[in-house]
Amino acid sequence: MPAPSAPVTADDVDRAVRLAVDLLAAAPPGGWERPAGALEWTCWETAEHLADDLFAYAAQLGPRTPPEGEVPFAWESRRPGGPANTVRADPAAGPRGLLLVVEACGALLAAMVRAAPPGARAHHVFGRSDPEGFAAMGVVETLVHTGDLAEGLGLRWEPPAELCARVLARLFPDAPADTPPWPTLLWATGRADLPGRPRPARWRWYAEPRGG
Repeated sequence: MPAPSAPVTADDVDRAVRLAVDLLAAAPPGGWERPAGALEWTCWETAEHLADDLFAYAAQLGPRTPPEGEVPFAWESRRPGGPANTVRADPAAGPRGLLLVVEACGALLAAMVRAAPPGARAHHVFGRSDPEGFAAMGVVETLVHTGDLAEGLGLRWEPPAELCARVLARLFPDAPADTPPWPTLLWATGRADLPGRPRPARWRWYAEPRGG
């Protein structure tokens, strides 16, 4: 795996979301009700979930006094087994509108990462995190869910190796260092096997800043 050369930044969030939206814009219009890879959600639901994640991470960095838990937006699932979201796309806007929602939520996260002081800390279930951590979480969500969507929509997706390497270094410190970054990120998020390493049955990242 290439050595990570820099922290994860708001620019990385912008880049990951831009690459994802550019890819998904080429999807067949009729494919969005297919399952997204191995997920139980449709491709449309998965894209909404991605937008909701990006929005939620931005929101955690917003309050002047960060809450001990999540910012209490109302959220709900629209069907049994579907994702529980705050953010939804208007179905009448079609896939183009759905991708605008993803892009807008990515821009919100990037803006909040830029605006928050480096010493800011906010709640996440996998550890109280800093702006870099929320940027890295947003990048991971974007990369892996775009992989799910690409599988469901019949597209080819392989994100930049150095971007994968840096989010692995930030959030998955115990991930293998001798395997290619993108397959390793898929392994770390329970989506693929690596040689000699079955995919983890349960997985998590470590959101806390290294060194406190």
